Amino acid sequence: MDKRKIAAQLYTVREFTKTPKGVAETFAKVRDLGYKAVQVSGMGPIDPMELKKIADGNGLRICATHIGYGDLTERLPSVIENHRLWGCRYVGLGAMPGEFQKGGQAGYAEFAKRMSGTAVKLAEAGLSFVYHNHDFEFRRFGGLTGLDVIFAESDPKAFNAELDTYWVQAGGASPAAWIRKLKGRMDVVHLMDMVINGEGKRVMAEIGEGNLDWPDILKACAEIGIEWYIVEQDDCYRDPFESLGISLKNLESGRLE
Repeated sequence: MDKRKIAAQLYTVREFTKTPKGVAETFAKVRDLGYKAVQVSGMGPIDPMELKKIADGNGLRICATHIGYGDLTERLPSVIENHRLWGCRYVGLGAMPGEFQKGGQAGYAEFAKRMSGTAVKLAEAGLSFVYHNHDFEFRRFGGLTGLDVIFAESDPKAFNAELDTYWVQAGGASPAAWIRKLKGRMDVVHLMDMVINGEGKRVMAEIGEGNLDWPDILKACAEIGIEWYIVEQDDCYRDPFESLGISLKNLESGRLE
């Protein structure tokens, strides 16, 4: 793993990025932890140029984003303009809207086809659409999971993945197997660990502090040529900046490979 290609998913620290001042303070803290890049997600309103200045001023690259479904379908020219401004290639969607989930297998297929149209437009603009999964995509339709349906029914040249290791595991599947399965359609991955707490419930954990098979996951990432390893932890049980620091330290130590 190229340690320079580890990024922090800012959704992890979303409570601190509600204002431009909070964004600036957060970027400085993430930089001081040792990160070289960030994924923009879950922050309050901020002018795109101001965001660029904050990132540049802290030596942080915006390597990916999560954009709302409505922005992707209704305000795509603005999305393209902002990503070009930021020098950010990967345009992410954090989840499939519930309206498609309720439609069963046909709903999953409809979503894949609709978003393929948007993905093609992004590709034509030199950008790359990436889809971030949760566990609901592992609902089964006969011999297929919802995620199988999404990638079977979408445009393989434009609709790509941003697989999340925690949510694949939570869905009862193998993160490493899915990473290998998506070879050619995935350049960015979300790294998040899982542990069973004292109440017997699965919870999110810092990378290397839980039970995921990191040697196999990271080997699979290397095999398919992952470009960005994005650290995320939706729910932290200590200060979220401390959690980001622990995950980065564990990844950089080499003990997980």
